[in-house]
Amino acid sequence: MPSIFRSLPQAATIVVLGLATSTPVLAQTQLQTQITPQMRSEARAIMQACRADLDRLCSSIAPGGGRIIACLQSHAGQLSSSCAQALPRAQALRDNAVSAGAVPK
Repeated sequence: MPSIFRSLPQAATIVVLGLATSTPVLAQTQLQTQITPQMRSEARAIMQACRADLDRLCSSIAPGGGRIIACLQSHAGQLSSSCAQALPRAQALRDNAVSAGAVPK
C-alpha cells in the first residue's frame, strides 16, 4: 500500500495537522492559508522521521482528526528513535494548529 506521505507537501501538512482529506475545497483552502510555512516545514520533518513507522504500524488509519498521531502514540514502544523523538513535536504542532484555528479540534 503506498504511503500517504508520498503526496504533495501541502497534503503532508494536512495529514500531520489532522485535517480530513475529504475537507471541501473552499474550506481546505481557507484552512491552508492559516498554516504557516514554518508549520509546513515542521510537518515535513516529522513526516520524514515517521514515514517508515507509519507505513509499518498505521497504514490502515485514515488521516484526519489526529488519528495518525494517536496511532503512532499507541505504538510508542515500537517506534524508531527518530519518530519517537519527533512525535511530541507532532502533537505540539497539531495543538498549536488547533489553537490557531487552522485545523478542527
